[in-house]
Formats: sequence, C-alpha cells, structure tokens
Amino acid sequence: MDIRRVILATLLSALVLLGFDYFMPQPKPQPAVATQEHADTQASRPPPAAAPGSTAADEGAPARLPIDAVDVSGSVNLHGARLDDLVLRGYHETVKPGSPLVRVLEAQGQPHPTYVEFGWYGQPGQTVRLPDAHSVWKTDAQKLGSGAPVTLSWSNDAGLTFEIVLAIDRDYMFTVTQRVRNATGDQVALVPYSRVVRAYTPEETGGMLVHEGPISVINGRMEEGSYKSLRTNSTAPNFVSWSASGTGGWAGITDKYWLAAVVPDQKSDVSGTYGFDTPAGAYEVGFTGRAPVTVAANGVGESTAHVFAGAKEVRLLERYENELHIPDFWKAVDFGWFAFLTRPVFFVLDWLYQLFGNFGLALLTFTLIVKTLFFPLAAKGFRSAAAMRSVQPKMQAIRERYKSDPVQMNQKIMQLYKEEGVNPASGCLPLLIQAPVFWCLYKDLYVTIEMRHAPFFGWIHDLSAPDPTNLFNLFGLIPWDPTTLSGMLLLGVWPILYGATMFLMQKMNPATVDPAQKQIFMAMPFIFTFFMARQPVGLVIYYCWNNLLTVAQQMVIQRVHRDRPKTTVIPPAKKARKG
Repeated sequence: MDIRRVILATLLSALVLLGFDYFMPQPKPQPAVATQEHADTQASRPPPAAAPGSTAADEGAPARLPIDAVDVSGSVNLHGARLDDLVLRGYHETVKPGSPLVRVLEAQGQPHPTYVEFGWYGQPGQTVRLPDAHSVWKTDAQKLGSGAPVTLSWSNDAGLTFEIVLAIDRDYMFTVTQRVRNATGDQVALVPYSRVVRAYTPEETGGMLVHEGPISVINGRMEEGSYKSLRTNSTAPNFVSWSASGTGGWAGITDKYWLAAVVPDQKSDVSGTYGFDTPAGAYEVGFTGRAPVTVAANGVGESTAHVFAGAKEVRLLERYENELHIPDFWKAVDFGWFAFLTRPVFFVLDWLYQLFGNFGLALLTFTLIVKTLFFPLAAKGFRSAAAMRSVQPKMQAIRERYKSDPVQMNQKIMQLYKEEGVNPASGCLPLLIQAPVFWCLYKDLYVTIEMRHAPFFGWIHDLSAPDPTNLFNLFGLIPWDPTTLSGMLLLGVWPILYGATMFLMQKMNPATVDPAQKQIFMAMPFIFTFFMARQPVGLVIYYCWNNLLTVAQQMVIQRVHRDRPKTTVIPPAKKARKG
C-alpha cells in the first residue's frame, strides 16, 4: 500500500462520514425525550376500563378498552373505536434505567397524536347513519390480549348493527374484522376504509438516507412521500395528494425504526391515498374499497384488514410478508437503492449476532470475514504498488529525458508499464471493490433497529450512540458536560483509539517526501479523531478494528511478497558534440 492508496482510502472514509453528517442530521434529544416522558406519564395512568356491555355514557367518562398483549400494551378508544394508545414493551427511549417505553400510537390531545381508524362509507344518495369519531362502542370483554380477541358493537338504532372484531398476535399485528348486520329489510351497500392518521409534523431524524413519512406498496410499486409534499399537494374537498389503485398492498407512516401501517385484504380491489387535512393539520395514509360490500336484508356483510404498529424488525416483517402474503413488506426498512447488497450484508450480521449474542462481536467478525475474502485482492494491490515503486526511477528518468515532448513522454511511460507488467490502476482496485461492501455495512448499522441500543463491552451500552466518555471532563471525573458549550468538545476513548490506529497505518507506509503531503498526513489522524467522536460508537469500533486488520494484513503481505530489487536508472541521453 503506497501513499496514494492511503490517501484514496482516507478520502473514501471521509465521504462516508461526511455523508452521515450531511444527509442524516442528528436529532435534538432533550425536547423529544421530555415530550415522550410526558406522553408516557399520561399513558401510564390506567385508563378507565369499560365493563362488558357498557358504554362511555354509562361510565360518565371516555371509555377505553385496555390492550395487554405480549409485546405491546395500551388501550382502544371506544369513542370512535380508534387504535390510539400503544407502547412497545421491548423498546425504551434511551438506555438509561427507567427510560420510558417507545410509543407508536398516541391519542388526540397528546403531543404526538398518531392513530389508526377504520369504518364504512355510504353510497351517494344513501341516507344511512354510520359510526363516526363520536360514536361510542360497546365491548364484550375486559381487555384485548394476544390470543384473546374482543368484539366491539354499535347500533344506529335504525336496523343496522356494526361490529369490529379486534385480535392481536404476540408481536405487533392486529387483525380487524368489520361486520354489518342488516335488520332493515332493505339491501345496504357500504365501502370499508382503514387509515393511519398523524396529526402533527414530526422532526425527521433519518435525513436523506432514511425515509420517514408516508410509504406504500400497491401493484408491486413502492411509493414514498414526504410530509411537505402532502401539505403542498393536497387539495379540498378530499385533501388527497396522491392515489393509486390495485389489489391488496399496504400503506402507512414510517419513522426510522417504527411503522404504523394498514394492510387490506390482499384479494380486495382498493384505492390507496396520501392526503393532508388542512383544518385538522393531519396527515392521512390509507385504503378505501373500490367495490362496495353489499349486505342483503337480514344478512351480514364483512371486511377484514390488518394493522401493523410496532418496531421494524427485519425478520418479523419478512415473516408477516410470507404468512399474510403482504407484498414487499420488508421494504419498510429503508435498505436503499442497493438493497440487493445491503440486505444480504444485514443477514450475515444478524446471523453472527445470533451466534455470538453480541452485535459488537458480530460486527468485528464480519469485518474479519471481509478482510479474509479480499486478502487476494489486497495482496495483488500490494504487488502492484511495489512494482510501481520499483519503476519510479525509470519513470523519473523518462520524464527528465522527454520533458519537452509530453506526447512522447506518455508513450514511453506506457511502454514502460507494458514491459514491466505494471498496471497503475490495479493498486486502487481492492479499495474500489471493497467500498460497496463497507458502504452496505454502514447503511445497515444506521437503518436497522437490531443495532439500536445494542451493547458492546465496558462502558458501551448503545452502539448506535456516540462514545459516552469524554476527555474534556476527564472521562466523567468532573461533573460537567462540555458539549453544552460546543459539540466539538466531545472526545471519547474509542475515537482516541481510532486516531491511534490511523497513525499506526501511516507509519506502515513509506514516508512521503512531498512537504505538503507530509503536513496533510500529520493532521489527518487528529482531524478524524474529533470527527469520529460524534459518530455512532459502533462505527468507530468498526473503523478501529478495520485499521488494525489492515495493518496486520499489510505485515503479512510484506513478509510474503518482498519488493522487487531496485532497477538501474536510465541515464539521460548525451547531447551530440558540434563539429
């Protein structure tokens, strides 16, 4: 590895790291956590449970049906039969003890209202009273649990009884079966709908590399929208900014790690829409049936859908995709344009995690595997770099000899490459081939929830957060947070180790004689040490380990493949004597 290859490797790393800061702005944790704590405090107060057969009017207060499932808890609002209160038992806001659980659904009137609605639309000209957001539903059970469905019912007092059968599995998938019992003596035609509503504009933390906002797959085509586009393009009276029709699919609103989505019957003909209700300030994503459900006199009509509200765990999404035949449900995780690479890399990492039980060890092992696989390329690159160094004297002589004739100079240099069997680009080839692999690794570390709050060893309790130690407060001995003055006053142990490994890599390479290059190389470990201090510590550990493996790899290659002996310099041509 010569000086140019080190420069190229450093530049590639810099592009990845600069992309992190430029495309993925860091969230402002303090307000969000404070708000979340307030919301979870409200949620922690037991909502008034509705007794079987009761209504909110009977209780004298808004009635709620508690949800007590394996992986989620919360409640169903019996005013409107909304899913608007749900927290995830397995995920906390931070790694601190007592941190609030992550909330994915929240009621109106709270700081971050996000909820799921389902119901029926009537046909034009039809005067049938239908349930709405003000309707109060009865329930036949004390709570909704995994394997313990509940039936909600509401009557319009005109011969129609509406029922909603709610069921939830052990994870994050609800099954919603809507029924209409017709005792009017006349046929009734109704259109089912389901939608996710977010009545606030969230702070997007994923940046350009992680999509957050409306998302759907209809007719095998993924569509991603932004909050801004919904606000700009939605028009009255339906406030629709985008729509598509097809059979089945799914649609919802995604955050970096969480998803709330509705999934219609995969055999039904539906119309999916994105919209923004300007008066309510609410983003709406969902489905409406294209063909009405006809309920004969004294008959029963039915429509079934699913609601996902939870963590975007990759293997869980794929299981739902296979079991419920939901097309491309795995795409809720933003693997990006290079998903054909990033996804396999994730599965290798996840397999290693299952093997070791530690995501940090999985990361280190994966890096070792990649280095081993690319060892032949690295050896070839080293041989090429050595060959280039061996012909440097000849190249310098050619440049001196033909400096007044650039065309002939280039021809002679190319002839020299051919005679010596040297390819000047082959030294960079290993770096260029490995770059996509390391980019996929970087992407996976950022977008997959499996990395979130994953511990390593010692003081590292969250690989997705920066190193919590700081040189500027003597690693916690001084009870003061220097970052309150400047974000640059953050320098943990692992970033310092990274700078040391970078310095070691430089020492393994021949010293440059160019004064400008020498100054740049002296400054790079220092600059990158501070730059890496603000990155997820998992990424810093990866780069430290990668640098150490690179040093070890180069030592092995140098021992096996010695440089060629120096060649004799071509003397400059003698000038012919006059006379």
